[in-house]
Amino acid sequence: MTEERRRSFLPSLKLLAVAAVAGVIAGGVAVYMRGTVDGNGPAVAAADCTPAKEAIARIDPLATGQVAAFITEKNGRDLALPAFKGPDGKDITLAAYAGKVQLINLWATWCVPCREEMPALNALQKALGGEKFQVTAINLDTGDASKPTEFLTETKIDALPLHHDATLSSFNQLKKAGLTIGLPVSVLIDGKGCMLGALSGPAAWESDDAKALIRAAIGEES
Repeated sequence: MTEERRRSFLPSLKLLAVAAVAGVIAGGVAVYMRGTVDGNGPAVAAADCTPAKEAIARIDPLATGQVAAFITEKNGRDLALPAFKGPDGKDITLAAYAGKVQLINLWATWCVPCREEMPALNALQKALGGEKFQVTAINLDTGDASKPTEFLTETKIDALPLHHDATLSSFNQLKKAGLTIGLPVSVLIDGKGCMLGALSGPAAWESDDAKALIRAAIGEES
């Protein structure tokens, strides 16, 4: 699948309109962008991610339609994020969920496209979440967890426990790795923590296209 075709992807009109008028409050960078995941960012010390290539080959042709902006990682690389707060408020890392394919989504309550995307992520978790897969949504609001907790309650996001990184370290790590310059951003990793690909910007994660991609990542037929 060529980069030229992927760059022509247009998300749903609602998400595009929201992304067009929203700005990232912190730093003034654009909320919505698309880029390539080609390893141009700093190399991350990695475990052997060679086996991830098999999953990458499965999902690459499925990065189409509503998830056409998803760019597969060419060689697989270890995604190491700093510790963040888990649902119980204690420090946790992605390794706590080892063995599961994870769609890691960074979001904030002040990011309008993020807010619009959360119901779709919640629906994806309800549809496919379990022993093999989960959506790990990490909130980046500074301060305590009161604002994101209130947002999740008010919008009835009931399948995504709160993970919180008030230090923005998770975002900074992805930025250094060349994966994004804004929010939201979603990164798909396998059960060993090896990155399969990423999508910078909002997406219709509840769509059949997204579900087909996730099923391929966990080795299930659509």
